[in-house]
Amino acid sequence: MTDAPSPRTQVRRHPERAAYDRGAIDAILDDALICHLAWVTPDGFPRIVPTIHVRVGDTLYVHGSEASRTLRALGSGAQVCVEATLIDGLVLARSTPLHSMNYRSVVVYGSARDVADPGERDLAQRALVEHVIPGRTAEVRMPTDKELKETAILAIGLDESSAKIRTGPPKDPDEDLALDVWAGVLPVRMTAGEPEPSPDLGPDIGVPAYVTGYRRSGRGVTA
Repeated sequence: MTDAPSPRTQVRRHPERAAYDRGAIDAILDDALICHLAWVTPDGFPRIVPTIHVRVGDTLYVHGSEASRTLRALGSGAQVCVEATLIDGLVLARSTPLHSMNYRSVVVYGSARDVADPGERDLAQRALVEHVIPGRTAEVRMPTDKELKETAILAIGLDESSAKIRTGPPKDPDEDLALDVWAGVLPVRMTAGEPEPSPDLGPDIGVPAYVTGYRRSGRGVTA
């Protein structure tokens, strides 16, 4: 797809960085560990919260506490915006105005739907955990009915989504190229550190391979 799916997903600032194909959008959502959910409350106040997300096909799931009146209200079809960003590098130009970052970001607009069906809730719960650390759901306990009731899960379609991506070196004007200043890109990566076992862990329980060999599907995280 070369055109924005809707006027509100049209990238207007630096349109050359826009990407509307689902391949690019899906890859960013699948790599990002966190997103921000934004909406306007009935009394007119903008709200934004960080949360975990997962993409399953054409649906984006986000979750939170069922005790949150806000999330309960959103589940009735409120219009929301979800944004996720990955930082790939610091772009150091020869002048302060042209410093930038290399990044990959996605914005999704749509109506939030409360996930009430038990089968879909189970799928979303498992997918959320697998999104963060693949292989984990095969070992851990699944939520009880009480725990499921305490969790709110919202679904948002990906029909209205767009990506914006910046890559490459700084874009210095010709008159700055002779300045005696280093310019270039400093790559930025989120790195997984050494696993820290819980102090109450049994002595015979080893670190699973999906922890020691943790990798994201894209460029975001390495072990």
